[in-house]
Amino acid sequence: MSEASARRKPSDQPALLDTELEHLPAELRWREWMGRVEAVIFSASEPVTRSVLARVVGKNCNIELIIDDIRAELAGRPYELVAVAGGWQHRTKNAFADVIRAAFGTAAGEGAKDLSQSEALVLMCIAYFQPITRGELSSFFGKEVSRDLIGVLRAEQLIASGPRSPQPGAPYTYVTTKTFLSQFGLDTLRQLPDFEALEDAGLLSKEKLLAGDIMSELVGDQDGPD
Repeated sequence: MSEASARRKPSDQPALLDTELEHLPAELRWREWMGRVEAVIFSASEPVTRSVLARVVGKNCNIELIIDDIRAELAGRPYELVAVAGGWQHRTKNAFADVIRAAFGTAAGEGAKDLSQSEALVLMCIAYFQPITRGELSSFFGKEVSRDLIGVLRAEQLIASGPRSPQPGAPYTYVTTKTFLSQFGLDTLRQLPDFEALEDAGLLSKEKLLAGDIMSELVGDQDGPD
């Protein structure tokens, strides 16, 4: 232990971080901010928000421009800086998914459970029509959406309880989560594909939604409207 450490009291606080760096020339200041921002994002296990990054740079620092410069430097690297779930995160580029799968048996982002077709359809409907109740989901599909199916999506932290519905009995509604955004590589729900465009492309149709092989897993308990 150093002499300085020995003299420090347990209650002593570390020195405040110099975020303005006014003693540095502008170019070096910018490089230091870039390093700080990338270090914070690299060390985080979840997307890092603007408010967190603002703690380590000057008050007049343009974080978007910092991100752009970091991305430019990573252009030739196998990973990139992506906007996801309201923040920024380092992610391996899709082109290297097979390489990672060969090395570890799974690619980045594949740790989550694979959803069945019916689970994916219900999740899609929640994403587009949230907040939505289980009863409204059942009406949409024409068959009861089971509690077990909702439970799977909750267990994967893809959905959560939203505000109570103004309907009689005030049933729970369901909404998507930041985990949903992160898993599907979305920064905000505004990046969801246009619903009408999906219909025009033939990816959605009433016939597909009501197909027996898709709907069979939706049938479940009938013991409540929530």
